[in-house]
Amino acid sequence: MKVITTTLPGVLVLEPKVFGDARGFFLEIWQAERYREAGLPAQFVQDNHSRSRRGVLRGLHYQLVQPQGKLVWVTRGAVFDVAVDIRQGSPHFGRWFGCVLDDENHRQLYIPPGFAHGFCVMSEEADFFYKCTDYYHPQSERGIAWDDPDIGIEWPLQDVALSAKDQQNRRLSAQSAEDLPQYQDED
Repeated sequence: MKVITTTLPGVLVLEPKVFGDARGFFLEIWQAERYREAGLPAQFVQDNHSRSRRGVLRGLHYQLVQPQGKLVWVTRGAVFDVAVDIRQGSPHFGRWFGCVLDDENHRQLYIPPGFAHGFCVMSEEADFFYKCTDYYHPQSERGIAWDDPDIGIEWPLQDVALSAKDQQNRRLSAQSAEDLPQYQDED
């Protein structure tokens, strides 16, 4: 497995080894020891699967209570996946990283707790899977506006379909201090 560091510390792109021939392919999507050595947590407690059509944008989501780290990948189709550092006091506050995850590159993205996460579907349909380090806590779920000009995410699509809840998401600068995670210096 190849591990690629990104412009955001802790956000990692993972390229699993793919073994293929004329019959198809095989790859490991999770192996605890190998991923722990790459810097990911040893334990995930919840797996999720979503299917979305072209133009659907989900996010930018995060949780205050039980913040979730996420290991994400696509098994069918293609998405543009984004992580935004929203930790108060972080030297990277408000910065984003994005990459294409699809059923051909087999890439995975790890987003640590304290980051907002979202994706937009670029193919006709996409199956999106993710492992979470903590359980979903709906009462503490928060969101940041997908098109916040202060963050400036360069989404590949501008005509997107949002949920009613995501349409209500506010800009990062409009969030109260109580609604953002705190940066914990790792040194």
